[in-house]
Amino acid sequence: MNFVRNFPFFSIMLSMLTAIISSVLSKKAAEFLSKVLYFIVMALSVATLVYTVNLGTSEVYWMGHFPAPWGNEIRFGCLEGMLAVLFSTVLALSVFGGRRHLIEDVEDSKINLYFVMMDLLLGSLLALIYTNDLFTAYVFVEISTIAACGILIVRRIGRTTIAAVRYMIFSLLGSGLFLIGVVLLYSLTGNLLMESIHNYISTTIGVKGENVPLLVSVSLMSVGLAIKSGLFPFHFWMPDTYGYSTPSSSAVLSGLVSKGYILLLVKVYYRVIGFDITTSSGICDVLFVFGLIGIIVGSVQAIRQSDIRRMVAFSSAAQIGYIYVGIGLGTAAGMAAAFFHILTHAITKPMLFLSASALSDVSGGSKKFSDLQGSGYRNRVAGLAFTIGSLSMVGIPTLAGFVSKLLFATASLGNVGKLLPTLIVLAISTVLNAVYFLRTVIRIYRPNTRPPEERVRLRDQFVFTAVMLIFVALNFAVGMHSQPVVELIERGLVIFA
Repeated sequence: MNFVRNFPFFSIMLSMLTAIISSVLSKKAAEFLSKVLYFIVMALSVATLVYTVNLGTSEVYWMGHFPAPWGNEIRFGCLEGMLAVLFSTVLALSVFGGRRHLIEDVEDSKINLYFVMMDLLLGSLLALIYTNDLFTAYVFVEISTIAACGILIVRRIGRTTIAAVRYMIFSLLGSGLFLIGVVLLYSLTGNLLMESIHNYISTTIGVKGENVPLLVSVSLMSVGLAIKSGLFPFHFWMPDTYGYSTPSSSAVLSGLVSKGYILLLVKVYYRVIGFDITTSSGICDVLFVFGLIGIIVGSVQAIRQSDIRRMVAFSSAAQIGYIYVGIGLGTAAGMAAAFFHILTHAITKPMLFLSASALSDVSGGSKKFSDLQGSGYRNRVAGLAFTIGSLSMVGIPTLAGFVSKLLFATASLGNVGKLLPTLIVLAISTVLNAVYFLRTVIRIYRPNTRPPEERVRLRDQFVFTAVMLIFVALNFAVGMHSQPVVELIERGLVIFA
């Protein structure tokens, strides 16, 4: 047995174990141990990706070496390996890039608890990537929800408490609907393992004609995960959640957490129900419509904001709409475009949140556009990063966002009925994106004689600069060398079911 097969299991368990140990450590020890964990998980994820690419198929791993139902099952291929590398890398960069704010915004006695929550969040995201069991997925959905609320509320100001309560309410509603769907599916099939459910559905339910209970179950899970990921009209928790948390928390919540729920939903469609049954049920059509509306509504609401972080938060609602449009197209090309946009959004949105906070820091702590004038000169690295991220979201060539929009447009050609709505919304959203993002870029580079408002420690500035340059480099790398990434996603989707 190749030892690399153990690495996904090691990644999850190491994250959970580190969270437990960090809870009794000092703040410096917890921070050091957690950052060591991030590098270890990145290394294990890279090894897993290389292994699965060379393997050419998916690998099944029995935790404890006992098959279901006595043991739990992990399944991974090159798509899961790529997502694990993406999630662990972006989480590490977000924590490093927002460290200074973390020290300032969080009480010393709670910093170790912050890293406990981050470690749990990493473990839960990895579990959602790798698990092949629906109830295990639900357990880690709840762990992810609790950890996400923890990194939000740890900044003890009134607005974060309100935002955390709102986020918890929406998240618990989504989790409850998902659990009801899982229970109903279990009552129909008698299984929780994804492949076992799929086999039962394809051989038994189709024969008996029990399509209505199956449709209800899948619909409940779809609505639950749509709520948790922020699809329109369930996106109203986003502005406060992303706008008032620490920059690291905003980066992780916007760039990664929602994507974990979307990945689980895709697993339900591909691996549990079967994508053919899902598309024929009409669920993809519903997601497609709400995705299109979400793109427009999120963009319009972003234009109306006077706060830079709330603007970026509403932009996230629009970007989630893009992903659901790709899923809603109901084709392999549409799904590939959705996964590519998950990658694009994960490497762009954290850069925007971190750089927006840095621009605010040199503007007296204000997030208002009127006070940000000239901030791109006062913090040149943050100005550059925000500009590159904005251009990527607009869809300027050579950046990752351009490839995403090109893939969505190309994928729409495979579904004639959805071709025109997709192209129209893509065109409108591009104009709207240009309005609010380029307006902000112009604002931060308008001449202003206001001096910098603060001095940052050399070490913190060096780390922030390194993180921003890595995010910029990733955006250009993905935008200019997208073909290998697209091919990897397409190969992964073939073996994903």
